[in-house]
Amino acid sequence: MTWRRWLAAFSVLAVCASLGIVVSAAPPMKALIVDGQNNHNWQETTPVLKQLLEETELFAVDVATSPPKKSDMSGFKPKFAGYDVVVSNYTGDEWPDETKQALVDYVSAGGGLVIYHAANNAFPQWKEYNEMIAIGGWGGRNEKSGPYLRWQDGKAVLDNSPGRGGGHGPRHDFQIVVRDADHPITKGLPSVFMHYSDELYSWLRGPAKNVKILATAFSDKEKRGSGEHEPMLMTISFSEGRVFHTALGHAGQQCRSVAFIATFLRGTEWAATGKVTQKVPDDMPGPDAPVLRQ
Repeated sequence: MTWRRWLAAFSVLAVCASLGIVVSAAPPMKALIVDGQNNHNWQETTPVLKQLLEETELFAVDVATSPPKKSDMSGFKPKFAGYDVVVSNYTGDEWPDETKQALVDYVSAGGGLVIYHAANNAFPQWKEYNEMIAIGGWGGRNEKSGPYLRWQDGKAVLDNSPGRGGGHGPRHDFQIVVRDADHPITKGLPSVFMHYSDELYSWLRGPAKNVKILATAFSDKEKRGSGEHEPMLMTISFSEGRVFHTALGHAGQQCRSVAFIATFLRGTEWAATGKVTQKVPDDMPGPDAPVLRQ
């Protein structure tokens, strides 16, 4: 929550107290979803993300939609600084320099950022963005973009081998393995839980600075994968800001997977506040089968 919203909330509480009115709930945090271009169906996923966030009653959600691909982007200038957290559901044309700098300034000053699935495909040449997301794929990324980030022998490992950045096999159910059970996002979650029929992103690479792997999935070569334990959930520190990066959530149906819902909502709250107040859902899956909500 920004200091202006804290001040406004305090003022309201003070007035209510003087009138003898008991107020128990804080105002919702402000979240902004950015979309408008994507190699995935953002028209389908943004409404689901918005609904999930609003159902927690923790967030009031706005959406900033860019002009279509190959249109004039000069007027696309979301006011990031007015929000507690920004959720990127965008990959496409370059933003104006002013908009890029506004996002950098916002996160640097302590803003929260969530990188959702294909948003890690975006902006392969934007240095600060790649530092904010830690690793990404496609867009011509290769060994010049930075190392691969994998989980090997119980720890995060940087692999500088040459090769492509980004790939996945066919969509399939897969297990997510928690690697940091003490982080607020993953604390209390099952150590292994099943996710529904998603693209298992592999071969992601980038600067990989100030990144913590929270959970991984095994990218099976039989599924045209890398044969590595690939990061699925990550946090990144960027100056004073907090970034939550989830590789999950290909389309609307995958966003109904409880594995996605729980981690996305907890990750977004953490990016906004540095804490997680949400309980682990009662329908959280274990290691054997995914759970979908209608």
